[in-house]
Order: sequence, then C-alpha cells, then structure tokens
Amino acid sequence: MMPGLFITFEGPEGAGKSTQLARLVEALQGVGIAAVVTREPGGTPFGTRVREVLLDPGLEMHALPEFLLYSASRAQLVQDVIRPALSRGEVVICDRYFDSSLAYQGAGRGLPLPLLRDITQEVTGGLKPDLTLLLDLDPAVGLERAAARGQPDRLERADLAFHQRVRQGFLELARQEPQRFAVLDASQAPEQVAEAVWEAARPHLAGAAPMGGAALKL
Repeated sequence: MMPGLFITFEGPEGAGKSTQLARLVEALQGVGIAAVVTREPGGTPFGTRVREVLLDPGLEMHALPEFLLYSASRAQLVQDVIRPALSRGEVVICDRYFDSSLAYQGAGRGLPLPLLRDITQEVTGGLKPDLTLLLDLDPAVGLERAAARGQPDRLERADLAFHQRVRQGFLELARQEPQRFAVLDASQAPEQVAEAVWEAARPHLAGAAPMGGAALKL
C-alpha cells in the first residue's frame, strides 16, 4: 500500500478530462493540497516521444503494437513519476491510465482482455488508482467537441462504432469495480461536472496532508 492518493481521469474523446482535471487541481490548491499532475501517454521525456508516435494521424498501427507502446510509456511513468510521488505521500492525478488501454485496445480494438490485464500487471506492478473519475459522454457528442478543437489525432479519426465500443468498455469496467469508479455525466455544464468531481473526490481527500499542515477534515 502506498501512503499517497492516486486519482485518475478516464473517458471517451471530448469528455472534458483535461478541463475537469485542471478544475480539481485548482480546488485542491484552494484547500492547501498540492498535487502531482501527469498524463498518459506522456508524463516523462520517453513517454512524450511515444505520445507523438501514438497520436500521429499519418501513421497506421496494428492493435497489439499500439497497446505495447502505451504500456511502455506507462511503465516509465509509474517508475519515474507515480510511485515516487505516492511513496512521498503526495496526491497524484493522472489524465488516463491503464483503464484507457482496456477500453480502447480491448473493447475498441478487440484485443483479449486477459492478455492486456497480464501485461498491465507486469508494467504497473499491480498499482491501481484509489479513485477513477469516469466522465461519460455520448461518443457522437464527444467527437463533435474534439473536432471543434482542431485537427483530429489518430484516435479521434476512428469511426463512431469504435468510439461506441470504447464507451461501453469504460462502463463495463466501472460496473466491475464500483468501489473504485465514479461515473459522472459529462454532458452537463462544466461547472456541474466540476461539482460532481469534487463530491466524488472529497471523501478520498479527508486524510490528505495539506502543505505544511495536519490532515484535512473535509
């Protein structure tokens, strides 16, 4: 068991993960908690290079090498960033983690989940989030939002049926682990979603130590 707190954001394209992560970090700062913020793929110099390959719309990639690249980035991130921060008792917030691989390469691409879980176990050493905030959204709406941001990346270019499978994959993961997942309606206004995120996170933060202080009582 790690003494820190590990929170992840998950969801389909356009669900607003980055926005809500930033709002949660701001809310934490408001009560004196500093968080280590990272993302997948990325979060390390190696992971950033891998991210460029994975999201390059000009590249074709089979499902297994795609998953293995995500796993390589994840292994580096866990070893270099997440575990050290948790061992120091810090709050770590990650934009995507292994649940994305189970949803995208498993449910979406059709790779066998037992294989993905076995590799993930080795890559992460069994490290699971304490709380996973799943921002749920109709994929058609999410893809419209993503398209409005500009040039779509390689994953955003996949067809609607793929993204529908991804969404169902996420919801099935949440059904299997209701104690870890909080499923939130991402179709609401950002302010409403932020309130729901805070309500889901607050019980997990009760024992977190603010900067230079005793444990919080939220």
